[in-house]
Amino acid sequence: MQVIRCLPNQQNLTINLTVSLGRGGEACIYTVPTDANLVAKIYHKPKDAQDNKLSVMLAHPPENPTACLGHISIAWPTELLHSTDGSNRITGFLMPRIRGMRPIIDFYNPRTRRQHCPLFSYQYLIRTARNLAAAFAALHARGYCVGDVNESNILVSDTALVTLVDTDSFQVRDPDSKIVYRCPVGKPEFTPPELQNKTFAECDRIVAHDLFGLGVLIFQLLMEGTHPFSGIFQGIGEPPTYESRIASGHFTYSQRTRVPYIPTPIAPAWEMLHPALQELFRRCFEEGHHNPLMRPSAATWLLTLTEVEESLITCTVNPQHRYSSHLHSCPWCERTLRLGGRDPFPSQRAIAAKEHLAAHIPRKKPRPTAVPRVAKTPLPLNSLNYRQPNTAYNYPYYKSSKKQRYYPVVFCLLAFGLLGYLDVMIKFTSRPFDAENSYTQTLVNPQQVARDNLSFDDYYKQGHASYTIKNYEEAIRKFTKAIQKLPSHAKAYVNRGNAHFNLKQYEAALSDYNQAIKINPLETKAYVSRGNTRLILAEYSSDPDKDYKGAISDFNDAIRLNPSEIEALIRRGIVRAQVAKYSGESQDDYRKAIQDFNQALILNPSRAEAYYQRGLVRYQIAQYSSEFEKEYRGAISDFNQALSINPQMAKVYLKRGIVRYELSQYGGKESSRYRIQAVEDLQRAAKISLKQEDMDNYQQALSSICVVIENKCDAFFQHSNIIDKTNY
Repeated sequence: MQVIRCLPNQQNLTINLTVSLGRGGEACIYTVPTDANLVAKIYHKPKDAQDNKLSVMLAHPPENPTACLGHISIAWPTELLHSTDGSNRITGFLMPRIRGMRPIIDFYNPRTRRQHCPLFSYQYLIRTARNLAAAFAALHARGYCVGDVNESNILVSDTALVTLVDTDSFQVRDPDSKIVYRCPVGKPEFTPPELQNKTFAECDRIVAHDLFGLGVLIFQLLMEGTHPFSGIFQGIGEPPTYESRIASGHFTYSQRTRVPYIPTPIAPAWEMLHPALQELFRRCFEEGHHNPLMRPSAATWLLTLTEVEESLITCTVNPQHRYSSHLHSCPWCERTLRLGGRDPFPSQRAIAAKEHLAAHIPRKKPRPTAVPRVAKTPLPLNSLNYRQPNTAYNYPYYKSSKKQRYYPVVFCLLAFGLLGYLDVMIKFTSRPFDAENSYTQTLVNPQQVARDNLSFDDYYKQGHASYTIKNYEEAIRKFTKAIQKLPSHAKAYVNRGNAHFNLKQYEAALSDYNQAIKINPLETKAYVSRGNTRLILAEYSSDPDKDYKGAISDFNDAIRLNPSEIEALIRRGIVRAQVAKYSGESQDDYRKAIQDFNQALILNPSRAEAYYQRGLVRYQIAQYSSEFEKEYRGAISDFNQALSINPQMAKVYLKRGIVRYELSQYGGKESSRYRIQAVEDLQRAAKISLKQEDMDNYQQALSSICVVIENKCDAFFQHSNIIDKTNY
């Protein structure tokens, strides 16, 4: 496509935008052929309000707090782009191109940090929080609000530098006309209590709203990804959602108010935080609940984090362990022991020996001979009736294989460490790594293309091989080259979409599936994969019913084209069961879901997933049925079948343990047996989850155990071999 760039000398330059870096619901990002340091964001349907908003943003840019380092902390629009139809309509804008950075979650999540940047120490996590606070302070000083604070809009370099992206979604106030261009979206986990369940498009954000989300992000950075409102529910009934906890002000680590939660066993100790940080978190989540103006400002966070970083001391055992000087011993050494040897900040020696990537297999301990005592006071029905989120299924049509365990980045980081990595940790660095990653795109030189003698089949096979070893970034590159050779090959689009799907790049995946169906309306797998993607997107949609209906429509089309398409039957059943939770015709929807699972099992009786999903539906039906015991037993029977086919399904042990516990609540001669079996199932779920590095199911299993044994967690875990066998 073509756009017009207005140069300072009042000349107009027409730019041809041909290479797309990504596509979203509102716009598409293109490379700028005349400037490799810029990208163009072009709106699908430009609006007048966007034009005015962008004009204000260009006229009043915020300060760049890391300008002296040559780094861009805020990816702000730099120029407007106009249409070529003579209307002078604004169609988009230019902004800096960001390279060599990853989403912030890759750094506060211990598993991804260990894989991609193992030398990223706790000091670097504090540095990241500090740079994040600096970026927020710069925006707030100019009167801007981020609005939609969340982890996906923040990128971090391997040297702890931070960049805020998607800036055109920020709330902008025109200082001249006083018009406010609102931010119409938000993520509940980062939304302050006063805005929970509000329509964001009708709300003017204030700085205090941003400060709640900033506090959540800093807490997650410093507490190994733990959300400040996560914890084991101690009350009656189904554990409340994050939205409900935030709205109620139930900060898990509250020191002044009693809340019905205790920290999860895997979370770092609250006492590990520097006392000054503890006080700021209390102000943000306790005092700020009643008075939002009490939340610490971004500048306050910046100053405090700077002082905390300067007070860090180094562990004598592992120099990668940095911790607050108010502690008498290294908390990371203690945490390593508690996690069965899995070091959250591995030493350079361990990284050189690749121990940080190897699966941890601890020594087996003797099985306890005594059965843990359980309390006799029964808990009410549904005390473990968790709402299960849709899982990001990794099913797109390749056989799974072992993960690629070793990464070139390890060798780069080792070399960097030998050249003085520890010195770099003491001061800001001005250059992020230049290595490309999954969030940047390497352009192909036309001369290189001309010399490219590989065929479509060659690239297609290479993409298949990369996908098989779960190197999805490389698979995308190879399938892209294959598509360039043969743009009419629908399966290449499906396979590239599957790689995007596994990287959780759902919009890109959806675009590929749409193109595959456009090329070949009979491509069954494209419908199945698109339905799967719509099922995931429904979780984040403001109109989930639309996405659910779209998913069912896709599965219907797949089944129409191939009545034996088992995957489509199972997934359609999952969508119907999900819809049933919120529909007025739940029993009919549940019945249709079971019919789908039954049909899938007729076609293939060895599909463990079909048994598991049917068991889940029966469990849900039991919540409202007068024959609940019959439905519970039917669910257990399905879970047994699933485990007989695949005994490594942690989620099945987890749900079977929950069902057995709920059966134990009705008393009778089998009550004690059900309770003991429930604990055994939940223990096994935790162990398998840790082995598979599935932290969501792991934490839920531990939380469930604590409920079953009625808050005697500490004593239980001291005599159990779950925690000290973790593969953190």
